[in-house]
This record gives sequence, C-alpha cells and structure tokens, in this order.
Amino acid sequence: MSRTVLVFVKQVPDTQNITGDAMTPEGTVNRSALPAIFNPEDLNALELALQLKDRFGLHVTVATMGPPKAAEILRDCLCRGADEGILLTDRAFAGADTLATSYALSCCANKVPDVALVLCGRQAIDGDTAQVGPQLAEKLHVPQICYTEEVLAMTASHVVARRRIQGGYEVLQSPLPSLLTVVDGNDPRPMAARRIMKYKRARTLSEVRAALGGKDADPAAVKAEAARLQKQGLLITEWSALDAGADLGRTGLAGSPTKVKQVMSVVLTAGDAKKIEPTADGVGQLIHELIADHTLG
Repeated sequence: MSRTVLVFVKQVPDTQNITGDAMTPEGTVNRSALPAIFNPEDLNALELALQLKDRFGLHVTVATMGPPKAAEILRDCLCRGADEGILLTDRAFAGADTLATSYALSCCANKVPDVALVLCGRQAIDGDTAQVGPQLAEKLHVPQICYTEEVLAMTASHVVARRRIQGGYEVLQSPLPSLLTVVDGNDPRPMAARRIMKYKRARTLSEVRAALGGKDADPAAVKAEAARLQKQGLLITEWSALDAGADLGRTGLAGSPTKVKQVMSVVLTAGDAKKIEPTADGVGQLIHELIADHTLG
C-alpha cells in the first residue's frame, strides 16, 4: 500500500503564557510575542500516521499553516519519521478563524495526490474549539471519525478505527478517503538521532532566502541553494495562498466571520483557610460548623 496519509499539525502559543497583552487590536493572538510549542494532540495524530506507515507502508506527508517559523515543527515531524513537509505561509492566511483555516487546509489537501487518510489532532490548545477537523472533512466531502484512539484495520477501500466516547468506545468502519481526528491515546515517539542529523538542515524557500540576505538575496544563489537542498531531500515545500489555489476572500481575516472580542487573564487566589486538627474533637467541630452553615444537613 503506497498511498498517502496527510497529517495537519499546528505550532501553537504556549497557553500558560497568554494574557490580554498578547492580543492584537483585531482580536487575534500576537503569536510572535509568545513561546511556540507543538500542539499536543497533533503529536498524537502524527504518531498514529507513523504507526500506519510502519504497518501498511503509507507515505506520511505533514502540513502546517503559519508564519515562516512554523517550519520548525515540520523539521520536528521529519525527525520523528515523516516523509515530507508542506508549509502554508502567507500574510493572507493571518487572523483566520476555524472556517477560514479549514478552507485553507482543504485547498492544501486537494493538491496532495493519492490521499487515503487525513489526520488532525482533536483540537488545538490555543482555541479549544475542535471545529477545524470536522469542517475540513465537510469541505473535502469525505466521511469522518472523530475522537480516534487507534486504527484497528485498513485495506485499500476502508479503515476501521476505535473512537473514544463517554464511558467507553465505539468501533467504526469508514470508506477511504476519510478524515480522523485523534485524541491522546498513544505515546508519541521521540525524534530519531539519525534523522535529526539529516533533517536539522531541512529548509523552506523563505528560510533559504533569509539566510542569503532576505530581500537583497541574489535570485540565482537562492535558486541554486534550493536546488541543492531539493536534490538531498531537504527542501521543505512552501505554498502561498495562490500556490494552494485559495480564494483570498475566504482566507485570513477576510474569510473569518468570527472574532475574539476580549481575552482576560484569570488568576485564582485562595480564600480564607482554617486548619483542622486531625483529632476526634477537630473533626467534630468541623461537622458542627458545616451543619450550622447548612453545608450539611
């Protein structure tokens, strides 16, 4: 089986550090002002794809949408075992809500040949909506299995997956191609030392251009370096909105009907505390106080 499993991953701001100061006037996150991490459940989706590669010989392509620095997580994926990376980067993508994001990702998916499965993490920790995966499935017109923990079987025509539900699980069969959203049901493998030595040198075209002088870089030198990396399998594919065939009116802020009005940092502080001695008299006094204020009785 030589078909492709396409995994969408996201570099997200560390939500432990988000405050109102980290927002832009447009109600979007100022990502450059926050430390970035690999979205946790996207790592689970990548691990599931790599397991399918090990079991069925699938080709693993990983794609992300973000600023040029998002290429960092594509290198991470390549070091863990992915075969190919695609970076969707364009100012036209900036400020996208889930609707605009799923549209841009659908344009990317439609350009990747012979996709059997599309995998996404259940949700991203910067939004917690769990909307992008299902919206993407709708735009691709493929069936979806959400909250996937494990793929039990796969043939040329269908996939069988176990998905988590409240109080148990379900086993579902779906025709291919399908989309699965993945929960934290596996243990993502670490980066392999040998792959780190190779793919730490992988670069996007934007990174090549920046290293050679940015806007002042010699086009011939950029082309030659890109060709060298391509020959070594180290050139990460980079697509703009136009490269992906996207309608600019449906991307970024222009294509986003929802906006974040305000973000507040909530700090929980301890209230009044009272120490109860671990004795029969102490416990008896506590019970009388709870009865007196109607907590008990």
